[in-house]
Amino acid sequence: MAVRVCLMIEGQEDVTWDAWRAIAAACEDGGLEGLFRSDHYRSVMGRSERGSLDAWATLAGLSALTTRIRLGTLVSPATFRHPSALAKMAATADHISGGRIELGLGAGWLEEEHRAYGFEFPPTEVRMEVLAEQLEIVHRSWTEEGFSFEGRHYTLTDCNAVPKPVQRPHLPLIVGGRAGRKSAALAARWADEYNTVFAPVEECARRRRVVEEAWERAGRDPGTLRFSLMTGCIVGEAPRDVERRVRNVMQRSGQEGDVLAWVGAHASEWVIGTVGEVVDRLGEYEEAGVERIMLQHLCHDDLDMVRLLGSEVVPRVA
Repeated sequence: MAVRVCLMIEGQEDVTWDAWRAIAAACEDGGLEGLFRSDHYRSVMGRSERGSLDAWATLAGLSALTTRIRLGTLVSPATFRHPSALAKMAATADHISGGRIELGLGAGWLEEEHRAYGFEFPPTEVRMEVLAEQLEIVHRSWTEEGFSFEGRHYTLTDCNAVPKPVQRPHLPLIVGGRAGRKSAALAARWADEYNTVFAPVEECARRRRVVEEAWERAGRDPGTLRFSLMTGCIVGEAPRDVERRVRNVMQRSGQEGDVLAWVGAHASEWVIGTVGEVVDRLGEYEEAGVERIMLQHLCHDDLDMVRLLGSEVVPRVA
């Protein structure tokens, strides 16, 4: 199966509702499989003037405006929402979309964001405990007619979360990470897909093997593992287009310096180049076991690049 291509947008970097509508339309009209967004309330680039619409409210709105593309988060922090509320939000969006929603769930990492908005930010070990409990509660909310749960962080009594998602047996649940022992084990127990980030081709192959081993230890068939990658992308029709878009990304992220040096520093982990070069790169990731790739588009107002992915890249990797 050819690698499937989605777009990933950093929603906390001042993406307006009009921009979201335009991005979704470009994905919908093109051949992209889906549109994923980060779940942050504050710029991760330290730009306090940049705003962020709530991830799940945005996805619910886009669900009503689209008909084909899949929509989801990469990833929602377990620290932001109670798992019962999160499960309900995702199931609601799944109904609005007619069964096109996916939930990526992680432990949360941006400490200053938590402090600014009043979210607790416990040590990593505790956040992983919270994530583990949330994964179980969300999964059981979608699949069980009634259950109780008593953990260190959450207690539910006789919960029957209805309606269930449109998708059966439930909407896809994604756990992300760098194939560390804890995240791989949690994914093997509860998730449908493991999403890793910013990894060279050879490292993707290694991380897939690690997660497959976790699947085996959990008694699951490694053949059922869905393995995906989220990484940066810059593509152009000609080298001059690539250079222009690289400069735009550098400016957007507050970086200075030589374009070629920047490309050299990012080439092993990003997907950068002309259409042909990007197609070849995606083929290398496919051979490494990546089944789906979420291409991070930092200059979200550059819809021409989205259209280029849909019209030129996707048909050549399908």
